[in-house]
Amino acid sequence: MPDRPEAHRSQAYQPGRHFLQIPGPTNVPDRVLRAIDRPTIDHRGPEFGELGLRVLANLKRIFRTEGEVVIYPASGTGAWEAALVNTLSPGDRVLMCRTGWFATLWQAMAERLGLLVQFVETDWRRGADVAALAAALAADRAQAIKAVCVVHNETSTGCTSRIAAVRAAIDAAGHPALLMVDTISSLASIDYRHDAWGVDVTVAGSQKGLMLPPGLSFNAIGARARAAAKTAKLARSYWDWESMLAANATGYFPYTPSTNLLYGLDAALAMLFDEGLENVFARHDRHAEATRRAVAAWGLETQCAEPAEYSSSLTAVRLPEGHSADALRAVILEKYNMSLGNGLGPLRDRVLRIGHLGDFSDLALLGTLGGVEMGLRAAGVPHRPGGVQAAIDRLAGN
Repeated sequence: MPDRPEAHRSQAYQPGRHFLQIPGPTNVPDRVLRAIDRPTIDHRGPEFGELGLRVLANLKRIFRTEGEVVIYPASGTGAWEAALVNTLSPGDRVLMCRTGWFATLWQAMAERLGLLVQFVETDWRRGADVAALAAALAADRAQAIKAVCVVHNETSTGCTSRIAAVRAAIDAAGHPALLMVDTISSLASIDYRHDAWGVDVTVAGSQKGLMLPPGLSFNAIGARARAAAKTAKLARSYWDWESMLAANATGYFPYTPSTNLLYGLDAALAMLFDEGLENVFARHDRHAEATRRAVAAWGLETQCAEPAEYSSSLTAVRLPEGHSADALRAVILEKYNMSLGNGLGPLRDRVLRIGHLGDFSDLALLGTLGGVEMGLRAAGVPHRPGGVQAAIDRLAGN
């Protein structure tokens, strides 16, 4: 039987590795892939119970919490929903800050669940507006706001939010609202402290700093959130914390878990501890700074306009007026076999996003930046040469 035309790839084979430099999913290390590749075991047997207890204990070290962490077979979107439905009731008011596309999606979910969202707007070029959040809390004399939800690292913009400052604003207002934080693109890449920063629920996913494929999501749960769950009235079954925690006490799950992804998580956590979390954060900081120096040398601008809130997970780069970021991304993919993140929402076709998180080295960063610089030339985007050299100077000088 002759080959069907649709069975052929639309693009000719390109030698070498594909550079997946979107801000997640990230490249999965061989050690993690080999762990996932193990035969599946009985998820009710003793070997699995030991695995479950180990990964749950080690995740607490990643979130920096003494509280509980639960794992869902889901994307980060599932962890968003779990955080909301376990703690809130229909008609509850939630305070959010529109720092970018993912904060907007979390808002949309909250509204679909029957919550009332009060949104603080930003220009998508900085993190959460702490002063505006503080003013909204101070004005809420009836304390109708039940939760403040903030994205720690806004993947669409490359801006981080100052979570400790948000907690301080809540406390200064004497407000009982819970603090919920999305760390989907920051956990295990940027320093984060669930307990020390007074966070009540932290949301995370597997496919970014944890170096896994998509498919696992997490809630780190503080005591105040556990207490709120006792009276929360939003419907929940699959996402219920209590049934999960009851089974987790012996390393098991109330329903079939993602067994092989948990093997991979076990290996990924070991890799992070082998490197040392402080070293992981320092590596991400250094790669982010080298990337920003390359962008400046090209004469381009980062989307994040506040240096104190630069992301160490990704850099969003603004293209000059009249030039298409999507066209540039297409040239880079076709010519150099590299995928970069697209702009989202109002940033569509205005920015490209360079992911530099997860299992990532100096040489991988220079290859990435080399692909961008060649792409700028090939696509005719006005720029100055020398971005890669600026990054080399930063990396070699460390």
